[in-house]
Amino acid sequence: MPDPAEQLQRLYLEGFDLQFFERYPNTIGVLRDGCIVLLRSTPNGLEMIGTPGWRMGELMGVLLEKDGRPVFQAKSEIVEATPERLETLRRFRQDLERLLQTVS
Repeated sequence: MPDPAEQLQRLYLEGFDLQFFERYPNTIGVLRDGCIVLLRSTPNGLEMIGTPGWRMGELMGVLLEKDGRPVFQAKSEIVEATPERLETLRRFRQDLERLLQTVS
């Protein structure tokens, strides 16, 4: 069973930033290259809450389609989901999933 402290250490050593948010107690934000996701501790180690998104100030923009094009939206703020951002988000999620599944 993965140890959350070891998982966090692996994430940090792989270049992910860790941040706590007062409004989301019992979670930790994991950030890299503009991407963000919240993690929570479970009996099976850390797991993602929802899907990763794009960091937009203090908020997380979720990926959705608006007027036939992909965008990241947080409240009324919208950021274009360019092919480069989508690839960055894909790599972020892939790397995060790999590191969370690794058992020492």
